[in-house]
Amino acid sequence: RITDQIGITTSRDILQATADGQGLTHLLVALGYAGWGPGQLERELVENAWLSTPADFDLLFRTPSEQRWLAAAALLGIDLNLLSADAGHA
Repeated sequence: RITDQIGITTSRDILQATADGQGLTHLLVALGYAGWGPGQLERELVENAWLSTPADFDLLFRTPSEQRWLAAAALLGIDLNLLSADAGHA
């Protein structure tokens, strides 16, 4: 359970029930793999290497996927359109 409206599961039963019309109304399926060494993720979080924001139902299920990255950053007050891909030295 993430919030009252959002949860994460690896249960195949949830997918099957949804496919059968008996499951969830809103579903986001994510496939992939990410691996960290012992303590790596915790260290990265402490180092603020990740941008994180509270779970947001509207962002996940009502915002088009191509807009989610910008919308998630905006929740933190960040406009990613203002960031430059160029590096320099001052």
